[in-house]
Amino acid sequence: MANVIEARDLRKVYKMGEVEVEALRGVSFEIKRGEVVAIMGPSGSGKSTLMNTLGCLDRPTSGEYVLDDEPVASLTDDQLADIRNRKVGFVFQSFNLLSRQTAITNVELPLRYSGKSSGRRQRAMDALKAVGLEDRMTHRPTELSGGQQQRVAIARAIVNNPAIIMADEPTGNLDSKVGREIMNLLLNLNKESGTTLIIVTHDPTIAEQTQRVIRLRDGLLDGAQ
Repeated sequence: MANVIEARDLRKVYKMGEVEVEALRGVSFEIKRGEVVAIMGPSGSGKSTLMNTLGCLDRPTSGEYVLDDEPVASLTDDQLADIRNRKVGFVFQSFNLLSRQTAITNVELPLRYSGKSSGRRQRAMDALKAVGLEDRMTHRPTELSGGQQQRVAIARAIVNNPAIIMADEPTGNLDSKVGREIMNLLLNLNKESGTTLIIVTHDPTIAEQTQRVIRLRDGLLDGAQ
């Protein structure tokens, strides 16, 4: 199976005044298309930096990163934004929905950013149906439960048919029952569409449901991956 992610010696250095902080210190790994992978590690291990790099929210200081056959390490900010919108769907712990907009308008946002107008409303409707919210399309986030808001966020993540979905603690703000429902939804979407799923989590019960765990410690891979 082909790789959707190839990371080679990724390094990220943050400068804080005269002090340099190495968040990533030479990380290399591959993720195959359709794989379900967890990224784990203690606070300060480099998880967030790695997620930002893989999600094209930031670029590495050095190293090579290929996402869905496109080298991205040296792209400009505008090019990063473009590939991020086309290739990556994000699901965050805090949902990140626009409170004054309806569910369907929130889901349409990635399509608006990419300039797609034809069939935009239908694609958003289809995404909401895929997450079981066909009867909540005109509701605003304040009219939805936490689990429903996360389903809207997942619909927004999949509406552009991305190469990967990156979920950052997707069940962190939900009770255990709703968290299991959201995790099952993500895993079912992976099975049905083959979209690669990368989950950043502290929860070992979440990691156990993935196919592989990438562990970080002090900016380095911790053990065999």
